[in-house]
Amino acid sequence: MFTEDYSNMSNIQSLDNAIKNAKDKLLSLQHKDGYWVFELEADCTIPAEYIMLMHYLGDIDTQRQAKIATYLRAEQSADGSYPLFKGGKGDISCSVKVYYALKLAGDAADAPHMLSLRDYILSQGGAAKANVFTRILLATFEQLPWRGVPFIPVEIMLLPSWFPFHIDKVSYWSRTVMIPLFILCTLKAKAKNPQGTDILELFVVHPDKEMHYFPERGVLNKFFLFLDALGRKSRILVTDKMHQIAINRAKNWIIERLNGEDGLGGIFPAMVAAYQALLLLDMDEDNEHVITARKAIEKLLVETDDTAYYQPCLSPVWDTGLMLLALQEADLENTKAHRLKAYNWLKSKQLSDEPGDWRIQRPDVEGGGWAFQFANPHYPDVDDTAVVAYGMASSGLPDMDESIHRATRWVVGMQAENGGYGAFDVDNTYYYLNEIPFADHGALLDPPTVDVSARCVMLMAKVAKDHDEYLPAYNRCLDYIRSEQEDDGSWFGRWGSNYIYGTWTVLLGLEHTNISKTDPMYTRAVTWLKNTQRPDGGWGEDNLSYDEPDKRGQFHKSTACQTAWAVLGLLAAGEYESQEVKAGVDYLLKTQQVDGLWADDFHNAPGFPRVFYLKYHGYDKFFPLWALARYRNETNSQ
Repeated sequence: MFTEDYSNMSNIQSLDNAIKNAKDKLLSLQHKDGYWVFELEADCTIPAEYIMLMHYLGDIDTQRQAKIATYLRAEQSADGSYPLFKGGKGDISCSVKVYYALKLAGDAADAPHMLSLRDYILSQGGAAKANVFTRILLATFEQLPWRGVPFIPVEIMLLPSWFPFHIDKVSYWSRTVMIPLFILCTLKAKAKNPQGTDILELFVVHPDKEMHYFPERGVLNKFFLFLDALGRKSRILVTDKMHQIAINRAKNWIIERLNGEDGLGGIFPAMVAAYQALLLLDMDEDNEHVITARKAIEKLLVETDDTAYYQPCLSPVWDTGLMLLALQEADLENTKAHRLKAYNWLKSKQLSDEPGDWRIQRPDVEGGGWAFQFANPHYPDVDDTAVVAYGMASSGLPDMDESIHRATRWVVGMQAENGGYGAFDVDNTYYYLNEIPFADHGALLDPPTVDVSARCVMLMAKVAKDHDEYLPAYNRCLDYIRSEQEDDGSWFGRWGSNYIYGTWTVLLGLEHTNISKTDPMYTRAVTWLKNTQRPDGGWGEDNLSYDEPDKRGQFHKSTACQTAWAVLGLLAAGEYESQEVKAGVDYLLKTQQVDGLWADDFHNAPGFPRVFYLKYHGYDKFFPLWALARYRNETNSQ
């Protein structure tokens, strides 16, 4: 909690200049087609997997490989390991992939950085302790036997929908990755590995003798391990006809959702697995589907003169939607032309009658959502849809109503039974599936979360004035949000790090409701935000809070985007005169760079909490602008 007196903070002229400089710089980054898109960086698993892909195919671009290897070496922690987020503790699975990738790229096993990495991996029990996805990769490179991989036969495609496990019962990201993996694991894909590179030195016990690939995690998990073993023994009962029908069903499923050059699911792991699966099904490299699948992967490349990495996906709709909210706060009148161009681009991306997996649960709901990526029609995103539609409703621009209400009707139709909202699926809450051997990551599902739900409330509250049909969903969602508040007053942040993100998101949504700002939801959240402010006036929260909830709101440093979230949350709660808000604003003013923007060096969002983290390169740019502009507008209006 900060203790300094900020009553004599930087004057309003510096605030106006800061807003103008940030606004002008961000406007200059708009694409000629109207959108904004910033880099989206994950941990080192994805660039490492790309090196492994090249060696799997026997098609090695040595120059690109060298650049990726340079990137990977620079990300190593002092203890030799590779974490899932900058500054985090080492992760064995990420570390194993990076070690293998660097060795494939030519790094000597006795090089100092490789020795320290090897020592870390062995200290964690060796490569056999890596997660399922890593073990599948190692099996394709013949580094461990296929019995070290969960039994996921392609015949799963034949299971009826009422069966305890069905592909429609897992999240969108899970099914887009799993179905290609069904093919790879059933057909026992084999890497070309032209150099014959192995990593046997990473195993404590020789992989052929390792018997403990699937540690028991509880009674239900033990039952699924029994079913896994039973399934392997029953494999002989599968007829050739059943097998071929399942293969064809999986192949057709992938091709239907291949999504052009934006790739299966729009996400790197699914794209790579789909590409490998199509090749394994005897499609030639010059087949149009194979060519398209490879182009989708290459669109994710970020390359400089010296380094290269691959993004997990692209985020133009999300970046553009949030960018527009910042601009609308910063300068509604003078950004009109830029915003109109952006909204016209967004209109062209709104979905309607396209097929989508969400229709399985909601067949009678009219389409109207937006995807996260340039294109991903099977998987519109509730969060993106709420942000874009709310932005349109707040834009002051003409000809927005049709898009706004199509989107709002779709959002209402995607509400879960408990009143909340998941990101892509409805009532995707089959929690027992997180106990299957494949789900050792615990991220198989897409249940309702409060951050997505709060944005849906924000949208419905904004547009419900003349549309009573939205009110039942709106009221149910408010009840859900109230029930999810933590004892300390904060809210969990599923899609941003973490309780600061969740709390900001809810306060921004509540501001548009008729709930009094003296309501305990407000007052408890405000108290929590004020109590977590750092001595320098900023806010920061480590991703460790996903593993250790007692670290919520804590970090060893303040960050620009989290400070902006906290300031925006407090302003939404009516705290524009508070010393905490003034201190947060002053922190943002003091940390603005010469180019008008800000720079955070941390992963500011989970892809999947405790498993996969992201750094949105736009968050430290448009959120501080939004916060400063909102503060100026609040103070000027008094």
